[in-house]
Formats: sequence, C-alpha cells, structure tokens
Amino acid sequence: MAAAPVTVPRMKLGSQGLEVSAQGLGCMGMSMAHGERKPEADMVALLHHAVAAGVTFLDTSDVYGPHTNEALLGTALQAGEVRGKVQLATKFGITPDVRGVRGDPAYVRAACEGSLRRLGVSCIDLYYQHRIDTTVPVEVTVSSVTLPLVAAAR
Repeated sequence: MAAAPVTVPRMKLGSQGLEVSAQGLGCMGMSMAHGERKPEADMVALLHHAVAAGVTFLDTSDVYGPHTNEALLGTALQAGEVRGKVQLATKFGITPDVRGVRGDPAYVRAACEGSLRRLGVSCIDLYYQHRIDTTVPVEVTVSSVTLPLVAAAR
C-alpha cells in the first residue's frame, strides 16, 4: 500500500504577511559544519525534493561556507523555476573573514548586495541579523539600513 501524500502546513511569519511552510530547511550543513562537503548536484536535488514535498522555507547565511551555501541555493533556485515557490531567508552579521560581528550600515548594505548576487535573486524574503553587534545600536542597524532595503524591495 502506497503511503499517503504528506501536506506540509503553512503559517504566517511575523506581521507583514509572509507565509512560509511550517517546516523549514536550514541549509548550513549542505556546505559546512557537518562532515565533508556534499556534491553540489546532490544538494540541488535535495533542495528540489524538499520544495516538491512542500518544504518551501529555505534558510542560509553569508557566513556558511563562507558564501558557498548562498551560491548553492542560487544554483538550485535558478534550476527548475524554484524561486517562485520558496520563501528565502538569509542572514548577515558574522564577518566570514575573521568571524567578527558587524552591524554597521555600510557592512550590512554590502552584505545584502553580496547575498543578492550569490543567490541570483532581486529580493530576499527574510533578511535578518545573525549576531548582534553590541557596538552599534540595533536601531541604527534597522532604521538606517534594513528599512531602506525594504523600501527598495531588496
């Protein structure tokens, strides 16, 4: 007897109307941290399988790899018209070169532009701070950087 298809529930995330699959896929282990790097073709196939199964909330960060995890997701998003089916989250705040923490406006803007380029997208659905930079008031990070990015639909 064949297994019944599984439906992944959806839920609202935050107050801005973003709807995501209740089960997300954290992608860090596809590029680092959990043993040897996996073959890219296998990871792209895994991402496509997850999306086909209803897991459409994909989470990455510029520090994973560093940068290679976002590039991997970018490859998967371009193949098979996946971008329109997923909600994409990525993070900023941990500098890949020295594992420092930054939240200053110039760094955040450059990090966002780099993430957009590596992901091959024009807009990130959820862009958030991986670690808080205690030398920069969070209000400065949010009001002077992320709000303009939202206004620009980045």
